[in-house]
Amino acid sequence: MASTKSFTREEVAKHNKEGDLWVIIDTKVYDLSKFSRMHPGGLSVLLDEEVAGQDATEIFYSLHRQEVLLKPGYARLQVGVLQGEEPEILPLAPGALSKVPHAEPTWLTRGYYSPYFKDSHRKFQAAMRKFVDEIVYPDGQLREADGKRVSQSVLDAMTAKEIHAMRLGPGKHLKGRVLFDGLVQPEEFDYFHELIITQELARVGVRGYGDGLLAGMVIGLPPVLNFGSEELKARVVPEVFSGKKFISLAISEAFAGSDVAGLKTTAVLTEDKKYWIVNGTKKWITNGHFSDYFTVGCRTEGGFTVILIERGEGVETTPIKTSYSPAAGTAFVSFDNVKVPVGNTLGPVDGGLIVMLANFNHERWVMCCSSSRAQRLVVEECMKWCAQRKVFGKPLVSQAVVRAKLANMITRVESAQNWLEAVTYQMNNMSYKQQSSNLAGQIGFLKKYCTSTAQDTAREAVQIFGGRGITKTGMGRFIEHYHTTVTFDSLLGGAEDVLGDLGVRQAMRKMPSDARL
Repeated sequence: MASTKSFTREEVAKHNKEGDLWVIIDTKVYDLSKFSRMHPGGLSVLLDEEVAGQDATEIFYSLHRQEVLLKPGYARLQVGVLQGEEPEILPLAPGALSKVPHAEPTWLTRGYYSPYFKDSHRKFQAAMRKFVDEIVYPDGQLREADGKRVSQSVLDAMTAKEIHAMRLGPGKHLKGRVLFDGLVQPEEFDYFHELIITQELARVGVRGYGDGLLAGMVIGLPPVLNFGSEELKARVVPEVFSGKKFISLAISEAFAGSDVAGLKTTAVLTEDKKYWIVNGTKKWITNGHFSDYFTVGCRTEGGFTVILIERGEGVETTPIKTSYSPAAGTAFVSFDNVKVPVGNTLGPVDGGLIVMLANFNHERWVMCCSSSRAQRLVVEECMKWCAQRKVFGKPLVSQAVVRAKLANMITRVESAQNWLEAVTYQMNNMSYKQQSSNLAGQIGFLKKYCTSTAQDTAREAVQIFGGRGITKTGMGRFIEHYHTTVTFDSLLGGAEDVLGDLGVRQAMRKMPSDARL
């Protein structure tokens, strides 16, 4: 525990040389005498006349993130506090809302109102924010760094709150479950509650871990829930919702992605019609390396069929190195004469396109939720940096060109969130059939907008942070990570051009025959 002994500024100033070096950071007094020899920036930086024995608050925050002071190794260096002075910089408590302008969606910003979010949503968000801050965030930073799968303790904690089940949205699968200790009833759970879950998880700020946190389940389990037999669901769904087993969606191949007609993986029935024999390969499968189940798109005699394949003989996975962490489990999956019971068929034989189309709207909407919130995290980082970073003797934000970049970022993130909330409201009030008819194009356009604006924001954020924006540690670490991994979202669930074309084609199908200039 840090010492509460108090010192005057004059007393601290006497400790200003090698072997006896103290500094003040926001009214806290630190003894760096021993640490100075290990300082990454060298001893000379600490012996500077504006640092040794002085108040180095401004200098510290121009070079280091606040989290540095909270690490046990550095916290132990504190020997006391300044007499009669109170700190000005306080870390947010777990679950607290940021006070930085535009760091939170307007519905969470004091003084703003929303037609969509009710009291149950606000209580749910507060609980989810605290859960993420305390349970998920620390694990995310560690696993993104070491590339290991999300810790089982996190999955178990999410299971206890039924978060895994809630990530698939409202529906029959929630019936009888106690959601977040009873905070919301299954029948009142809606897409805005799910939006909150996805956006709070996005705040962890580590892209590989984010996908590793059962992203495969979000897109791989719905076909089982909606098209699997009762027997299959009774066996598989509890295992996945408990976080004990992983599932992934395996459609993409080296030969085909959105073009399912080009898939090479085949499924052939045995003579007795009791089994499928599956052969082929899948590529870029999120969560694939540690999955126990694979929802697989196969070419069959009459078309395209979706089959649930369990890891076993003939199933092999190999990690694929991508721009983000191995924590995502991105993999190359091969099937070599894999024998699969016909009972594992999802939906009609040769009718797999229906199974996949039923999943696309929700999958892309989830990506929009995540993308828009991740952009907001970048906005918050840039707002903080521009306020505390000094250039030419003034805060960085005093530069007009920097303010212009911030204006562009804020405009994009606010428009994305508002469009997202409008679409979410429609989802809450439309049947699945109506969503398919009316929202496929809207969600396609929205995802295209979110992911393209995200890349613009990433590029401008790097310019604002300069060299720190391309450094994996320190002040710009979230910016560097975001800029490196942001293009994933533009490809997953359909490339931007494909989705834009989808939206236009859906709109043109509804063009009235009598419309003329």
